[in-house]
Amino acid sequence: MSTSTTTGTPRSTTTPRTHLPVRDDDAPPPVPRLAIGAPNADELFVRVGAWVAAVAIAWLITQRFLPLAGLPWFLIVLFVGGVAMTALLTTMTGTWVEVKDRVAGAVITGGALVVGAALVSTITFVFLRGWRALLHTNFFLDDMAGVDPKASFDAGGVAHAITGSLIQLGIALVITLPLGIGTAVFMTEVGGRFSRVVRTVVEAMTALPSIVAGLFVYAVLILTLGFPPSGFAAGMAIAVMMLPIIARAADVVLRVVPGTLREASLALGASRWRTVWHVVLPTARPGLATAVILGVARGIGETSPVLLTSGAANFLVTNPFEGAMNSLPLYIYNGARSGEPALIDRAFGAAAVLMVLVLVLFVIARLVARPAGGNRRGLVRPVVRALGTAVRKIPTSRSSS
Repeated sequence: MSTSTTTGTPRSTTTPRTHLPVRDDDAPPPVPRLAIGAPNADELFVRVGAWVAAVAIAWLITQRFLPLAGLPWFLIVLFVGGVAMTALLTTMTGTWVEVKDRVAGAVITGGALVVGAALVSTITFVFLRGWRALLHTNFFLDDMAGVDPKASFDAGGVAHAITGSLIQLGIALVITLPLGIGTAVFMTEVGGRFSRVVRTVVEAMTALPSIVAGLFVYAVLILTLGFPPSGFAAGMAIAVMMLPIIARAADVVLRVVPGTLREASLALGASRWRTVWHVVLPTARPGLATAVILGVARGIGETSPVLLTSGAANFLVTNPFEGAMNSLPLYIYNGARSGEPALIDRAFGAAAVLMVLVLVLFVIARLVARPAGGNRRGLVRPVVRALGTAVRKIPTSRSSS
């Protein structure tokens, strides 16, 4: 049936009915959909079955067929067999592209596991050898002045070596931080023919042997200019090692900054140096912090330059121009080669302190280089707001009293 509206247009008087879905209890359960990139049953069989077969092959080869006893040979054969079985099983069900992808993934994963195992084993071995020295508070607060090499861990410590390392590293950072970042800015922002020469020299100095840097500073400062072996000379030698690392890493970071940011700043009328100072460097600040960390990690663990330029002292020295100054790498070197069990254990304890010190410097650098919009603002704002509220309540409390 239909009726007419005022305009004469027919309109249906029946409204369509809505049918609600009815649950069917006898229907089979829904099949879950795989997420994008999730492996199916065949892929799981290839990935897991390949390495299970590799374990069996490695056991047969190393334990039955060939005289290759020992865990290292078993792991080597396991890795080679796993990669080969992954390629073979993938060939049966996939394309050549999938074969190359899975083989590359297996090789990269194996390499990551090897690096992780080496790192974990090194850290574990150092702490297991030096944990007895780390349990004594005097190990961090005392020096070795007047302490017998065979003395127990209740006497002596590495406070003089920690102080010396920090002072020498501070001298090196004061020199390399502006020079390294300035060199990177010159190579990236200025350019020209001379920048190619500078980049070539920086890349060549990256592979400079540490003993050469120590000999250079020893010949120039100590033999030619007459400086005594001191913390300042050691800091200069460490700076020679850190400078190319920081400059090369900072150059890579600055080249990653988008060129559109520079173009926008220049289009608004800013000069080139103002663009570098206010746009490029703040954008690359986290990467520049990583570059500094790489330089610090290279410099704080150097032994050869320090051995030639600073000398060794068993007492605390805070003046870098005064005379011989010890450091953690030099303390570890002298203790490990002494042949005395107590000094060897102290050297491993100092090595553990050195690793923790590098970790602390890494965390500090990352916190300093954190972007302004990161979590740091979320932590600072509530504190500032609470302090402001407390300050505003002070006059009220006084007036009410």
